[in-house]
Amino acid sequence: MTIGFGVIGCGTISHFHAAAIKALDNARLVGCFSRRSTSSQTFAERHDCRVFGSLQEMLADQNIQVVTICTPSGAHLEPAVAAAQAGKHVVIEKPLEVTLERCDTIIQACKQAGTLLSVVFQSRFHGAVQRLKHAIESGRFGTVVLANAYVKWYRTQEYYDSGAWRGTWHLDGGGALMNQAIHNIDLLLWMMGPVTELTAFTATLGHERIEVEDTAVASLRFKNGALGSIEATTSAFPGSLKRIEIYGSQGSAIVEEESIKLWQFARPLPEDAAIVAQSTQQTSGGGAGDPTAISYVGHTKQFQDIIDAIQDKRSPLIDGHAARTSVEIICGIYQSAAERRTIVFDH
Repeated sequence: MTIGFGVIGCGTISHFHAAAIKALDNARLVGCFSRRSTSSQTFAERHDCRVFGSLQEMLADQNIQVVTICTPSGAHLEPAVAAAQAGKHVVIEKPLEVTLERCDTIIQACKQAGTLLSVVFQSRFHGAVQRLKHAIESGRFGTVVLANAYVKWYRTQEYYDSGAWRGTWHLDGGGALMNQAIHNIDLLLWMMGPVTELTAFTATLGHERIEVEDTAVASLRFKNGALGSIEATTSAFPGSLKRIEIYGSQGSAIVEEESIKLWQFARPLPEDAAIVAQSTQQTSGGGAGDPTAISYVGHTKQFQDIIDAIQDKRSPLIDGHAARTSVEIICGIYQSAAERRTIVFDH
C-alpha cells in the first residue's frame, strides 16, 4: 500500500520532508499548498507534484492520506485541526505548537477525529542516540548524576531578517530554544524522563530586531534525582554540533550530533568498541552554522515509522503527547527567566 502525502507550507524545511517522502517506496508526494503561490510553484517544480489552490482543495483530495505541516511554528494549529477534521493523518515539523494550549487543541482534534498525529524529531532515529538511550535504560550508567544538552549554533542577522515571522513570539514561539535547541531538549527529556523543577536565564546578545532570545541557560532537576543543564544560543560563531552528555556513577557518554565522542563504563562490554567504531562518522553539518546543512535521513526513518503506524493501527514513536513535553519545558524556561524564579512541575 502506498501512502499519499500533501505538504502545507513550502519554506526551507518542506524540501527535507519532500526528500524523505520521495526516498520511501511506500510513499508518494501528491502535492503542496502555500499561501505564497510563488513558493508552492517553486516547490512543485522541484519535486514534481501538484499545486493546490487552497487548503480546502488539498484536504478534499482522496489521494492524500497524510499532510505534513511546514508553516511557521505559531501557524501549525489551524491547518492541523482542519486536516484532522478532514480525516487526514497529521505530521507537524517541530515544535508541535508554540503554547501548551495550542498543542492541546491539536492533540484533542486528532483524538476526536481518530487520526494519527506525529511531530518531527528526527534526531531520535540516529543510531548513536538510540544506543545512548538503550545504555541508560539498561542501567549501564549506574546512578545518573548529570545530563546536559548543548546547542551552540550560529545564525546571521540576515537569517532573522529573511522572514518577518522569524524571531517573533507569535509565529516563531521563541528563539534559540524553541526553534533550534528543541531537538536536543527533546532528546534530553526522552532519555531522562520528567523534569520536576528548573531555573533559567535568557538574553538577546548577538542579534538585533528580534523579540526572542538568542542565548539561554537552564538548570534542571529530574524526577529520577539527576541534575542537568541546557545551554542554547544562535550567536556562537561559527557554530558547533549539538551535544548530549550523560554522566553516572558507573559510566559516561557524549554524543555529538550523530557521533559518539565518549563511551566509557566501569563494566565494559565486548560490543563497546564496535558501538564507538560505528558511531564516529558525521553524516551532516547538523545545521550548526547553516540551517540547510542537515541530512534528511532521519526524516526518512521517522516518515517510515509514521507509515508503519498507519498500517499497523498503532501510535507513532513520536506522538503529540511526546512532542508536547519539550514545549512545556521551553515555556517553563521562558517563564523562569521572565519571573526570575524557579518553576516547579507537577509530575
